[in-house]
Amino acid sequence: MLQKFGFSQYESQVYESLIGHASLDATSIVNYSSVPKAKIYEVLNRLADKGLVLNTMSGKKKLYSAVPLDTVIKKLTAEFERDIALLKTHETTTPPTNDYVWNLKDDLSILANIAQLIEGATASIRISAWSSQMEQYLPLLEKKEQEGVEVEALSIGSLSTTLRNVHTLQPSEDHDQLEPSQLVVVDQACLIFAQMDVTAWKAIKTMSPQLVNVFTDYFFHDVALAYITKQFHEELIHHEDLNRLLKRLRY
Repeated sequence: MLQKFGFSQYESQVYESLIGHASLDATSIVNYSSVPKAKIYEVLNRLADKGLVLNTMSGKKKLYSAVPLDTVIKKLTAEFERDIALLKTHETTTPPTNDYVWNLKDDLSILANIAQLIEGATASIRISAWSSQMEQYLPLLEKKEQEGVEVEALSIGSLSTTLRNVHTLQPSEDHDQLEPSQLVVVDQACLIFAQMDVTAWKAIKTMSPQLVNVFTDYFFHDVALAYITKQFHEELIHHEDLNRLLKRLRY
């Protein structure tokens, strides 16, 4: 329960065993928590130092009690907000070099970075993604367009939106090499490219002018492909060589 907030497994087990009881001695906590007896006092002392456990003497026996969960939540929230406030005041003394290519992992982190990139756009946004991913950014994209930012989107699959400049590419139903990806180029200065790697997203982020130009061309190639596929759909699907080439694309 507490491990996601930086506590150890033993600390989490001890707190969970105490939360369901008014008070327990160390021996009882060992039984309920399955924490080794040799470790129990060390863990209890750490929890006491962190303000999650209270202790008192009852005769010759030392009893322990958990601080109520609501209080712990308020404490963790306050500490998190304090740390965020400190983080915001931190100034980077050496700005990152534009040519660096940064690797991003974790789906939520990639989502947050893309949203932040879109939010910071002042002139243009070019975005390519499968419709299921694109939908996550639509409110923000529509807002930026209303603010005067030029937004051009390429959706793999149908998309319902108020955006004025949207291209749609419908993959062939028998395409067996599909690999979802996301590309965002902002102000022709910064980009994020993400691709599904088996079960998780991986991405790169860069301000390298060369890579920005390459991925912008990549975007326009896909826009052209979407237009050609839409205008000449029947000819393409019945042309064996062209159809085979299209199926090699991973989108």
